[in-house]
Amino acid sequence: MGLRIPKRWRTAAAFLAAALVAGPFAPVARAQDAGKVLRVALVQEIDHLNPFLASFASSVMVGRMTWEYLTPPSAEDNTPSQTLATGWTTSDDKLTWTFTIRQGIKWSDGQPMTARDIAYTYNRIMTDKAAQEANGSYVENFESVTAPNDTTLVIKTKEPQASMTAIDIPIVPEHIWSKITSMDDPATDSVAVVGVGDGPFLISEYWPFQLIRLKANPDYWRGRPKVDELQFISYTNADAAVNALRNGEVDVVNRLTATQFDALQNQPGITTNKAIGRRYREMLINPGAQNLDRQPIGDGNPALQDVRVRQAIARAVDPQTLIDKVLGGYGQLGGGLVPAAFPAYHWEPAPDKRFAYDAAAANTQLDQAGYPRGADGVRVGKDGKPLNLRLVGKSSEDFSQRAADYVVSWLDAVGIKVTKELVSDNEVDQRTSNGNYDLAFSGWGTSPDPDYILAKQTCATLPAVAGANTSASFLCDPQFDSLYQQESTELDPAKRADLVKQAQARYYELSTSVVLDYDNPLEAYRSDRFASFPKQPANTGTIMEQSGYWAFYGATPASEASGGSSGLSTGAWIGIGAGVVVVVAVAATMFARRKTTAEDRE
Repeated sequence: MGLRIPKRWRTAAAFLAAALVAGPFAPVARAQDAGKVLRVALVQEIDHLNPFLASFASSVMVGRMTWEYLTPPSAEDNTPSQTLATGWTTSDDKLTWTFTIRQGIKWSDGQPMTARDIAYTYNRIMTDKAAQEANGSYVENFESVTAPNDTTLVIKTKEPQASMTAIDIPIVPEHIWSKITSMDDPATDSVAVVGVGDGPFLISEYWPFQLIRLKANPDYWRGRPKVDELQFISYTNADAAVNALRNGEVDVVNRLTATQFDALQNQPGITTNKAIGRRYREMLINPGAQNLDRQPIGDGNPALQDVRVRQAIARAVDPQTLIDKVLGGYGQLGGGLVPAAFPAYHWEPAPDKRFAYDAAAANTQLDQAGYPRGADGVRVGKDGKPLNLRLVGKSSEDFSQRAADYVVSWLDAVGIKVTKELVSDNEVDQRTSNGNYDLAFSGWGTSPDPDYILAKQTCATLPAVAGANTSASFLCDPQFDSLYQQESTELDPAKRADLVKQAQARYYELSTSVVLDYDNPLEAYRSDRFASFPKQPANTGTIMEQSGYWAFYGATPASEASGGSSGLSTGAWIGIGAGVVVVVAVAATMFARRKTTAEDRE
């Protein structure tokens, strides 16, 4: 029986096939316009350009170039910046927030951007369940959002909300998106829709799994970028991206392995950057996935519903070894959900409370939980079946490939048999969203404000249906929810920070995931083409995957590169031409999949 492809994707697949003879991948030399171009390697797939659905870190990064935010974190220190909002006030009861909206900003089609566009964006998420997929938790506490006039936005909340200047939602033009009746419409990923923006760059071309081209916005309110064009070029893995950097086919790469990073240091024309990261890496442990109605979903091993088993697994793995051996030392031992990059909210377990690597303690806990070893040494579950678990990870990721072998060995030592299943980025997301995993490598890029990442662990974010991944780890715990509710409404900074840390301690105890480490992002760029990039935070932060567009908007070309070509290099076009057959071959399979989700998910 052949694969059944939904009608909406049959149309898209046919369009892609037609592009082979009519589009930019046709075997005809493409004209290369004069100008300055910045070429960025992507080693993570794009799930969506539709900002209501886009959730992979790479997708969100592209979207930040196109649509402005209300008060995005500043490049200097991640504090809220005056962007669409130039000021704000709160009512005495802290339930009404009034924002003054900047005048004079225009959408790229000439229409003015007003407070009504912001109100529309927030209301669309509040009222359209499909539009809540990526950013729904930001507006859950909103009672109403109105725009009394073009320069005033009024948000009324059900309870005080501490994160009102950290609403990480891209604002879209109402006159474009109000015509979209369904977020399932393939048109929501088309240039005709996503190409209308008000950011420093505008999406002008999109070829799934291959290339995204953005042109500089000549009318950008902060001033035109220093480069004419920004290109995001897809590579299957970091090795291919590094080779492209060495060959001068791309200008910036990230997600480097320690070996790649070390090899690129002191290379002529290349500068490396080791940053303080906002990302944590974790190993999910399926606690018994369920939907919002508390009905079981997925096929997770029932033994993992026992917190004692999950804690034993946490004790059986050795994150420090993964940092030393797999990450080459470029990481910090994990603990809470908020990385050390945000010290006000960062939490570390006390030494006597940490699930330190201890196989003997793990064995004892599994014995006490009632999972004895069988004759073959593999522990037996309450159902009489051997305790066999699946470990899901990304086949394209060096960490998953190497760390999986360590985890298999460590858990084998405590009587748990593990089978590693390394698959595509999208399949990892699909399986974890549906609860079809036992263990899985994952990770999240966090925001300076902790509200979002904590909200993703609450009962309220369990999916309405399987696959609608609004929950990060399928945690549903009344005590955690209570702590989250308290921190999210506490406006006193010190009191709020204490509640945030208590919530992280509870999450750690429940062990629905093991936060393995906080990565040092490892990046490199062609300093013979670009003299500098603003980092976030200043001096110590990242270039790519920022909570903003600062690096690419502020990229300064080196003087000798000021007249570079805006077209792709010959080598890059050859690579893309060779890969386009793969695009068509996988289009049916990929397009038949559900929308993938998980804001900034790794």
